[in-house]
Amino acid sequence: MTTVALTAVSRSDFGKGAARRTRREGNTPAVIYGGDIDLLHIALNTHELGLALRRPRVVLSIDVDGTTILTKPRDIQRDPVKRSLEHLDLVVITEAEARVRSDMADAIKAATVAAEEAGMDASVAIQALEVAVAAGEDPTAAAKHAVADAEHQAEAYAEAAQHEASVEAADAATAAEGTEATE
Repeated sequence: MTTVALTAVSRSDFGKGAARRTRREGNTPAVIYGGDIDLLHIALNTHELGLALRRPRVVLSIDVDGTTILTKPRDIQRDPVKRSLEHLDLVVITEAEARVRSDMADAIKAATVAAEEAGMDASVAIQALEVAVAAGEDPTAAAKHAVADAEHQAEAYAEAAQHEASVEAADAATAAEGTEATE
């Protein structure tokens, strides 16, 4: 499962200066909203958070003052130059949504491994996976044929490009014959 447990500290001071102090302490300011909870300002360990955010479709199980809240990242703000975490918006999710995100993350991992074994770009297989899931297919089943779907799509693109090139060549030959006939 792609659920990562993090411990958060409640924040009571706000503003630019408070956010800078939080970052200096090695934490990232964040906000949790949604569900049936009030807006909650927290600070998360920057290193642990950065590692967690590398995972696809991550679910963050955040412990705040003894209460565990399941969340997903909504908006991640980074410094444009240093790429360091500046702020994070988190949305409360249900356990059912957490399972769906976890299944999709597992499917992405499987499609990535299969694509690498087949010697193709993993992003193409992931895109084929997402198309199949959007069409209503189970992520696990879609992962099994994502590479084959991507290869089929690549073949279709190659055939279309070859057909277009042959049509252009035929048009060029017809135009050349037409010019010779008028001379």
